Amino acid sequence: MASGSLNGRLLALAAVWVTAALVIAGIFLTDLFRRHAEADLARRMGHQLDELAAALEVGTDGRLAVTRDPGDPRFHRPLSGLYWEVMVGDAEVLRSRSLWDQTLALPVDRPESGELHRHELTGPGGERLVAWERALELSGIDLPVRVAVIADAADVQAATADFSQVLALSLAILAAGLMAAAVAQVRLGLVPLRSMRKALAALRAGTATRLEGRFPDEVQPLADDLNQLLAENAAMVERARAEAADLAHALKTPLAVIANAVSAGGPDAAGTVAREADRMQRQIERHLARARAAAAGRTLGSATAPALATLRPLAAAVQRLHADRGIRIELSGDPGIRIRGDAQDVQEMAGNLIDNAAKWGRSLVRVGVTQAGAVAVVTVEDDGPGIPPGRRATLPERGRRLDETVPGTGLGLAISDELARLHGGSLRLDDSPLGGLRATLELPAVPPQASRGSA
Repeated sequence: MASGSLNGRLLALAAVWVTAALVIAGIFLTDLFRRHAEADLARRMGHQLDELAAALEVGTDGRLAVTRDPGDPRFHRPLSGLYWEVMVGDAEVLRSRSLWDQTLALPVDRPESGELHRHELTGPGGERLVAWERALELSGIDLPVRVAVIADAADVQAATADFSQVLALSLAILAAGLMAAAVAQVRLGLVPLRSMRKALAALRAGTATRLEGRFPDEVQPLADDLNQLLAENAAMVERARAEAADLAHALKTPLAVIANAVSAGGPDAAGTVAREADRMQRQIERHLARARAAAAGRTLGSATAPALATLRPLAAAVQRLHADRGIRIELSGDPGIRIRGDAQDVQEMAGNLIDNAAKWGRSLVRVGVTQAGAVAVVTVEDDGPGIPPGRRATLPERGRRLDETVPGTGLGLAISDELARLHGGSLRLDDSPLGGLRATLELPAVPPQASRGSA
């Protein structure tokens, strides 16, 4: 039940809490009633004690007498459970008729004059009795006079037991009503989830393309997120189909040229095949990069490792590649900066820029990583000849190269620019303080607080 049924878990939790609350309430109310009953008994016995004390009188012969009995008739009925005694010192001199021929031994006590003491005794039949005693000073009697009224505690116990039975029945009825209300509440509360389940079934059956219906405020965000995810997946599939169609169309012409060159033969056939194969390779690389970037840009929660850790091995590899020219690559920045997106795409974007800078730089390439709010900024600078401002705008075009003597396909900047835009960023080219070109790559970053929290 705990893991398989939300309905069962909610009802079980409600049953546990209702039972616990009502049991605690029952114990508390029963104890409260018992205390009230005992306090009421003590109040009534106090009145009886005052009435008995007021009726005491010392005769001319020095003997103590009760001029009138307390009004409760149980004081006259033998062994009724309600008694009184008057003692001078520790010796009994007077007692109620209800004691008959019995004597109740009060504990040896020396209460102050007028002070009320409470004792528990054992009655004539072994029952539990409660006595309230007060000491008086009467003229004509040298010893203190102890006046006591005694009551059977069974009355309080019986009243408490009766109250407990009625209370238990009442709480049981209340528990049944609360559980019925809980069942109704759970069933009504889970109706939106059942509606969502039907909507998902329609989605699986192909009769719907999104979750239809209006849900409560607590569930509607989940439905909206699911609909957004469905729309993004559909768009991703559509983009994949378009990319496949574009790639097929782009490869159709080079393949036809290759087929014609092979069938025609001639001395230039090998060169034609090589050129068209290189053209096909460019198209494949370009479309694969676009497809991977489009998918990575829509992946929920995707984020690179810290940017410096991602770029450090790349910079080291490029520096080794150009070691014969003495190119030095310096890397700096905050090690905690994280870029949203696929790590391989970040390496490809920055790797193209670093490789281009190393090709054109004379001795130094400087790579920096900074963050401005939600934007990570990767700058790649070189001390090469630079590029005239008028020609910078055409560089990100595919296949565009400034110098055919420098190795490359001309796709590096184009791929970096397109990958940056697919990730929601941009690529900008301007002058570097080193004298050459500065490429600035701006990409969405993990906010600083989130970066620290995930570190």
